[in-house]
Amino acid sequence: MITDWRPDEFLAGYEVRTLPLDPDPDGEDPISAHLVRKPGAVDTPRGAVLYVHGFTDYFFQTELADFFHDRGYAFYALDLRRCGRSLSAHHQPHYTTDLAHYDEELNAALDIVTDEVSSMGGSPRVIVAAHSTGGLVTPLWLDRLRTDDPERHGHVIGLLLNSPWLDLQGDPLLRTSAAGRLISAVGSVRGKQAIPRPLSSAYGDSLHSDVHGEWTYDLVRKPLGGFPATFGWMTAVRTGHRKVHAGIDSGAPTLVLRSDKSAFRGQYDAAVDTADCVLDVKQIAQWSGCLGQRVLAVAVPDARHDVFLSIEPVRKTAYAEVDSWMESEFGR
Repeated sequence: MITDWRPDEFLAGYEVRTLPLDPDPDGEDPISAHLVRKPGAVDTPRGAVLYVHGFTDYFFQTELADFFHDRGYAFYALDLRRCGRSLSAHHQPHYTTDLAHYDEELNAALDIVTDEVSSMGGSPRVIVAAHSTGGLVTPLWLDRLRTDDPERHGHVIGLLLNSPWLDLQGDPLLRTSAAGRLISAVGSVRGKQAIPRPLSSAYGDSLHSDVHGEWTYDLVRKPLGGFPATFGWMTAVRTGHRKVHAGIDSGAPTLVLRSDKSAFRGQYDAAVDTADCVLDVKQIAQWSGCLGQRVLAVAVPDARHDVFLSIEPVRKTAYAEVDSWMESEFGR
């Protein structure tokens, strides 16, 4: 398996490295993850950022990388197994039966980042940044790491969450224990069966430059209407939600950014350009305090689901919030 850095086929000027993984517990070998970096962007870095994407997503947000590079932080992004650069034809996109399966590539990526930053004469301190489902995966990982591997956890100085998925949006009936048992029962026997629900392209249409947006990305790895959610994957997500609701501790100062409103639509209209059309922001506000002992939650007016893909004036506000938080917590 290729492990050396090589030019990234998706982003000019970036490099990618394949992370070999153990045999897949979900039975879709061969399987791997991919770590992306922009080489030579920072001399003697003050630290590093490790970014983790959400569902139906992968790393293409180069403006986010530039923001941290300009502040002296090396930037890395991880495409998890079966996601983005790690997705192969024999894979069910983004599928997992346990969010803890991602610990393997998260640990490997963290080790590579700290080793490389140290080799550049920088400080091996890492801010973990994550979006949406990644914003559920990463605090759960850090909660486990804090108790199971405190030495590795000690490199993580902060957690930046961009619209983390902390509860199941929609009809309250979907969040009942009966609905949870049904999802789990189907997931245990037909995990890859798609959950019957309409797929809206409203969010994708608001982002992509071929439709109503300003961003360019690969529509195979991030289709406009999203990938279907499966029962096995949803079982893993709902298990993660319950753990968060019971209270966890990422062990790191945490900034949670979200929009100030949600606007769910079956198809694109202008409202989705200035609102979260994927998650219920009230739920994000409700559960953010369960992520750790030091959490700052900020509603960014008119932000999209990916706050850093909002229209330009809004994302400038979001970046200013990150600047303020970093200055407060780390002296930037």
